Amino acid sequence: MISPTREVVGRDGKRHRYPSKARQCKLLGIARSTSYYKRKEGEKQNNLKMMELMDKQYDQCPAMGVRQMVDYLKGEGYHVGRKLVRRLMALMGLRAVYPLKSLSKGGWIKYRMPYLLRGVRIMRRNQVWSTDISYIPMENVFMYLYAIIDVYSRYIVGWGLYNSLDAVNAIEVLDKAVAQYFVPEIINSDQSVQYTCEEWHRACDKYGIRISMDGRARCLDNVWIERFWRTIKREYVYLNPETNVNALRRGIAGSLIRCPASCSPLPRPESKKGCLEVMK
Repeated sequence: MISPTREVVGRDGKRHRYPSKARQCKLLGIARSTSYYKRKEGEKQNNLKMMELMDKQYDQCPAMGVRQMVDYLKGEGYHVGRKLVRRLMALMGLRAVYPLKSLSKGGWIKYRMPYLLRGVRIMRRNQVWSTDISYIPMENVFMYLYAIIDVYSRYIVGWGLYNSLDAVNAIEVLDKAVAQYFVPEIINSDQSVQYTCEEWHRACDKYGIRISMDGRARCLDNVWIERFWRTIKREYVYLNPETNVNALRRGIAGSLIRCPASCSPLPRPESKKGCLEVMK
């Protein structure tokens, strides 16, 4: 039987009647063991020392994950496992820096467009353009290469090198390509967030360009620009790891002049200036 009350002598020296511990737990609907639980105050001194070491090591090598950090701490004389290191890294907000899976995150569903090129015969230049973004490694950092290719001639009509994945960069490359060449009828891209946003759709609508997008898990829908990534990386980027962005930009420009996208013998799209001269 649970005692309803108990007498306690207060600081004033008088006796006071309070509900017993069991009664209080029953009224609150909690287990008695919960009322005796005392939360640990902070981390152990040994854990704090490991956290200090991990923080310094992370500043020197931010690509180190849990397993590499475990090996590093063992080399420093600490007997630790993955669970402890993972918890401490999460507590410190440390996360390995490396290219992650599925960088092509989709944006708003209402901006996802169907694939318009299935069964379409591409017979002329500026009929279809294809665009994409690729990761370009350097010695100490990395950049992102935005490019637009004319599907018929396999010619790169526009490209740009940036350090962020923003829709503004894709729009800037498109504006430069349209300023130099004719406006295409269709432009095809994947469903990444840079292309499934209001800004990209507004930019294409301004020129009257129809938007086409790859199906999910269908890399061959955009095979022309994917083939260009293979060419530029194998023939230049991997063979010439640059140390600064300006050198990388000059190298890519020179590589495009030597071998524009592929070995296709087709001529490049006519620029607006060239077409005006022909019309005259």
